[in-house]
Amino acid sequence: MAKRKREDAAGQKQDAARKAIKAETNAQKEKQIPSPDQQPPSAVTVQIITGSYERVLHGITTTISKPSTDDESASQTVQFIDNFLFQAHASAIKCLALGPLPDQASPGSHKVVLASGGTDERVNLYTLSAFPPLTDDKSSSIPTLAGNKILENPKNRELGSLMHHSSAITALYFPTGSKLLSAAEDNTIAVTRTRDWSVVSTIKAPRPKVQDRPSGDTAPPGGAPAGVNDFAVHPSMKLMLTVGRGEKCMRLWNLVTGKRAGVLNFDRHILETVLEGKHSTGEGRRISWDFEGEEFTVAFERGAVVFGIDSVPTRVILPSPRTKLHQMKYIDVGMSGASKRQLLALSTEDGRILFYSTKASDPTQTKSTDNSKPAIPAAQLIAQLGGKDHGQSGRIKDFESLPVTAQGWNSTFLVVTSGSDGAVKIWMLTEGEFHSSKAESAKTVRNLKSSSKGQNGALPSATSAVAQVGKLLGTYESGNRITCMKAFIMLAPDNGEIDDSNLSESEQEEEADDDDNSESENEN
Repeated sequence: MAKRKREDAAGQKQDAARKAIKAETNAQKEKQIPSPDQQPPSAVTVQIITGSYERVLHGITTTISKPSTDDESASQTVQFIDNFLFQAHASAIKCLALGPLPDQASPGSHKVVLASGGTDERVNLYTLSAFPPLTDDKSSSIPTLAGNKILENPKNRELGSLMHHSSAITALYFPTGSKLLSAAEDNTIAVTRTRDWSVVSTIKAPRPKVQDRPSGDTAPPGGAPAGVNDFAVHPSMKLMLTVGRGEKCMRLWNLVTGKRAGVLNFDRHILETVLEGKHSTGEGRRISWDFEGEEFTVAFERGAVVFGIDSVPTRVILPSPRTKLHQMKYIDVGMSGASKRQLLALSTEDGRILFYSTKASDPTQTKSTDNSKPAIPAAQLIAQLGGKDHGQSGRIKDFESLPVTAQGWNSTFLVVTSGSDGAVKIWMLTEGEFHSSKAESAKTVRNLKSSSKGQNGALPSATSAVAQVGKLLGTYESGNRITCMKAFIMLAPDNGEIDDSNLSESEQEEEADDDDNSESENEN
């Protein structure tokens, strides 16, 4: 009897001590959560996914802090953490695609679908958590000899693979959350339903005619250049444009019926304008619609042409000095205004990202080689990011522009760049830099024009009038030859809440036991 009383007393002391520790921990958590009035400028976490020639799919989370002071010289803290690193394909990874990002206030699972395509004819599918993983002392990081911190997110999962193509995958795109479009070198574009990952439609592009092949060509039958290089879906989701290998044209497709709607050949005048000579392929490498669907741009090897909705060329883009183009995207830099302000961003071989205005003409007009046709006006170069003199010497294979809407970030963009040297870089630029750079460029052109009147009327070059924008925040060396990249800004947990899935099972069982004990005590 006395022994039972001593055991009951000892158990009550342990329960009291456990409750006291738990109450103290909860009090510390409440103290750590600041009030909305005293909340400091929030940090931003970016999820970066890269594919490489080494068949490696690499996930990196980058946490960027916003300085609380207004001093421009104050440095920002950038922390890189590895999420996942594995060989996703049997050969090189060619392209990546992300599904629509979930909303912070939307109910349900906050996950993002990731698709990767390689030269092994496979499309691999994954789901990524939209919330960053825990980085406190309780979260266990994986030990490594590389020196980089590794922290897995338990919500990242692999879904499976799609094997409906018979050649290398060249482009992937999620037009909506319910459809995935995939293009390959077998001249097909497959439309896959994400509900059950079944192919609902296949668009078959004609194989290009073999022409201008050398007489001693030893290519096997069917070995001539073929395949879809890139495609662009109209914002109305009813039209699609494609450019392919071995053909000097682009094709228009009706997505409602799945049939071809027209073909636009690139004439000699357009090809000569973008420096596509006799021995060049003349094929379009990239194609993209603007946000309103009023114009589209076709990128060639060393230049690009902007077409109107009537397929008439309106602007031409030729980087100076001459260099190759790797990636092209429309970005919206009008964060503060109600209307969008679009710029066309292109990454180059010499490590620059050039921002062009396709609505305005450059004072330096492009000279026409054909006297019978007027010259196509040149697009105005607004600004550039990177370059050999600004921390970027290698080529930029891919990039992402991410507008930041978190607290404390005023009209700020984060630009993520990656190249064949394996370096992933984070840049920060603001909306005001584009306005000031445009005014400075126009002023410089006027000054150079006035100073060149006595020099045979020579016009100034584009490089002499361009303004440098962006600030390099951090660099991560992946050690792989990167071919493609995707990135998105992760959601921030509300009021410092922690997802239950990140808690260990022992902690959850202990909390459940405490709740059961408290209920039994109340009943007694």
